[in-house]
Amino acid sequence: MLTFAPLAALSAEPQRLVAAGAIAFAYVCFSALVLLRHAARRAAPSRQRADQAGASVLVAYASQTGTAEALAQSTSEALRQAGRAVSLQSFAQLDAAALAHVQTALFIVSTTGEGDPPDSAARFVRTAMRETAQIPALRYAVLALGDRGFARYCAFGDAVDAWLADGGATRLFETIRVHSGDAAALALWWQRIGVFAGQSLASEPPATTQLSPWSLCARTPANPRNPENAAYYVSLRPTGPLPQWTAGDIAIVRPRNDPADVAAFVSQLRLDGEMQRDGAALAEHLARSVLPQTEDAIAALSSLPPAQLVAQLQPLPTREYSIASLPDDGCIELLVRQARHPNGRLGLGSGWLTQHAPNGTAVELGVRTNAAFHPPRSEQPMILIGNGTGIAGLRAHLKARAAAGAMRNWLIFGERAAADDFFYRDDIAKWRIARVLERVDFAFSRDQPQRVYVQDCLRTRADDIRAWIDAGAVIYVCGSLRGMSAAVTEALTGTVGETTLADMIETGRYRRDVY
Repeated sequence: MLTFAPLAALSAEPQRLVAAGAIAFAYVCFSALVLLRHAARRAAPSRQRADQAGASVLVAYASQTGTAEALAQSTSEALRQAGRAVSLQSFAQLDAAALAHVQTALFIVSTTGEGDPPDSAARFVRTAMRETAQIPALRYAVLALGDRGFARYCAFGDAVDAWLADGGATRLFETIRVHSGDAAALALWWQRIGVFAGQSLASEPPATTQLSPWSLCARTPANPRNPENAAYYVSLRPTGPLPQWTAGDIAIVRPRNDPADVAAFVSQLRLDGEMQRDGAALAEHLARSVLPQTEDAIAALSSLPPAQLVAQLQPLPTREYSIASLPDDGCIELLVRQARHPNGRLGLGSGWLTQHAPNGTAVELGVRTNAAFHPPRSEQPMILIGNGTGIAGLRAHLKARAAAGAMRNWLIFGERAAADDFFYRDDIAKWRIARVLERVDFAFSRDQPQRVYVQDCLRTRADDIRAWIDAGAVIYVCGSLRGMSAAVTEALTGTVGETTLADMIETGRYRRDVY
């Protein structure tokens, strides 16, 4: 006889099966979730590294004579080689609002004069830096270029750093300040960039300008009647192909020590025996290195073998000069005034080029682009203002204007005495005859009882200056930063007004190459 389970028991069995299945399904889902979360945690660092590698780094520069721009370019290239995406921008194109969407930025900025920003940063300072930014997500670093000879050393770089910090941005590392191209400070920047990039870069930053051997082919006194302020015309030809450059570009020269100073150093350290055994190599190192001057510094090196001694010495810094010629001339021509220290010793660069280097000597030289001082359009009238050896940079522009058939040019030049310091007198006379120079005004300060300078010419000719500016003229200034440059800006402000001059700076109609 067949028997059957009670109905309640039969109905409970499917319920148990469903419950068991639900529990199993929940366990599988829970296990999968745990595994997914674990995998996500493991993948997060890799994904973060990938995101960082893919994020674009902004490299922004504010440059007056091209140094900051060249350093920004080399920094950008190094980051690209390290696999980082890079955006390179001048402060002239920098948009403060866009910084709110930037994760990482490197700012390479120069300070000109007593704490002033470069002309290319004028608009950014006027518009963006007047208010506090809102950039809490930004990470940044600042490389500040300056000159300790001025009271407000690297002031604009410090101002940029403070503005970014006030806006909530986070420093990647403290601001690095560079005095006149100091190699140790630049090497520190390069090291920090390597850490940021996540890989070891070269031990030294790449040269912002490649130097090659040139031959010093001519050197003649430019003002032989004024030996106290002697200046020389210096010509150099490349030993290889002639590079191309544009009016306004800069010659970078690596000088050598006076051979007499090298000989004295060798004698002080009693290296005469080493010089006999390996004189050429050791002499070459000493000629290219900063030689200690104090007794304590020399004594600290006296016990070192030559190899260690050489390793302790820093390379000589480079020097910059306005180029007075064009590639069609076949050579680079400079106008170099001899600088002297209080003890009467010649300056490093001017001493090498005007006295210590014999004709035919190989000189390490490179050309750095200075786009901020390149020629204007040929149809624009041009006012060229300079003093002293600043006439060299203006000479290149006048040669370029003559070649382009641009005839509306006005030169305002100042020096001490016409009889003694009239640089490029023959060239100026030729351009006046050929009508390349429509107008010339001179300010030879000591040719009359009352001193007259270029800024005085500007005030005297104020109506004509305004007329030229109204006709679309550009103004280029080349020469002394101390005294002349600030005085010219003040005189022009009085002539056209602060607003008009500020607009000319921002639009590139007022350009300065001052030192």
